[in-house]
Amino acid sequence: MKSFKFLALSIMVGSLLAFATACGQANEGANGAKEEQKAGDENKQLEGNVAMDGSSTVFPIMEAASEEYMGTQPGVKVSVGVSGTGGGFEKFTKGETDFSNASRPIKDEEKKAAADNGVEFQEFQLAYDGLSVVVNKENDWVDHLTVDELKKMWVQDGKTKKWSDIRKGWPDEEIKFFSPGHDSGTYDYFDEVILEGKPIVESAQLSEDDNVLVQGVTGDKNAIGYFGYAYYAENKDKLKVVPIDGGNGPVEPNNDTIESGEYAPLSRPLFTYVNTASLKEKEQVRDFMKFLLEDQGSLAEEVGYVALPKEKYEEQLKTLEGIK
Repeated sequence: MKSFKFLALSIMVGSLLAFATACGQANEGANGAKEEQKAGDENKQLEGNVAMDGSSTVFPIMEAASEEYMGTQPGVKVSVGVSGTGGGFEKFTKGETDFSNASRPIKDEEKKAAADNGVEFQEFQLAYDGLSVVVNKENDWVDHLTVDELKKMWVQDGKTKKWSDIRKGWPDEEIKFFSPGHDSGTYDYFDEVILEGKPIVESAQLSEDDNVLVQGVTGDKNAIGYFGYAYYAENKDKLKVVPIDGGNGPVEPNNDTIESGEYAPLSRPLFTYVNTASLKEKEQVRDFMKFLLEDQGSLAEEVGYVALPKEKYEEQLKTLEGIK
């Protein structure tokens, strides 16, 4: 009798163990399938085009990002134009591009143009920039400039501007000015915080290409110019950056002063705007935007800008996920 009870108990325990093992294997199989699917989604090869245009300031970020992205997604062609923030928005609001890179927020008239053309969009911040004022490497008299001195230099008043007009003891030599063009978001930002809507000095040479401005300043001892921090960082050996006194003493642009806003009033965020129809209909556009946010600003830092706080990228990833 005891042997029969023992046999029955053994069979029952064995059955339970077999059932548990089977369930465990089933769960492992399901979890394994999910992991395989997730890995498959991450490694999925896409095809198509991603078209963007806009800010020359944002260009170095997007150039680096597009090269890295196309290395993992060779079937996707990412084209990055540089027609300036305003020029980029002109194309974007007509539905001609997927992304519009900008060194300033979109203007009301640009929002209206987009609405009139049925273009809906989402704004994303990419990094921080410190608009950098630079002079020739041989300039040994400028140690810093106040905001008022910048205004005195750059605002048109009908007179030829000389260094000696700005501060006593400086050379009696004409200043040569180099500035981004009117389609540039950098120009718009400088216009807002320095020119305050007044005309820029007539003698200024304007260009949408920041490399042209770098060449201009490096080629003339009496030159001064301004552009995004990345272009200064790339050309530190050729240029001298000017600390700016926004009211609390001279501050030089660097990662810490730009992120904290101490470099005032010339610190600013950099943006890209994405056509929401492209996000919904073009998998490669959504994937590229996801790639930018998951990078969390490391590419922006590599080319000389300052990453946003990690939480900002994570918050924007959730915004991206919500666009369906």
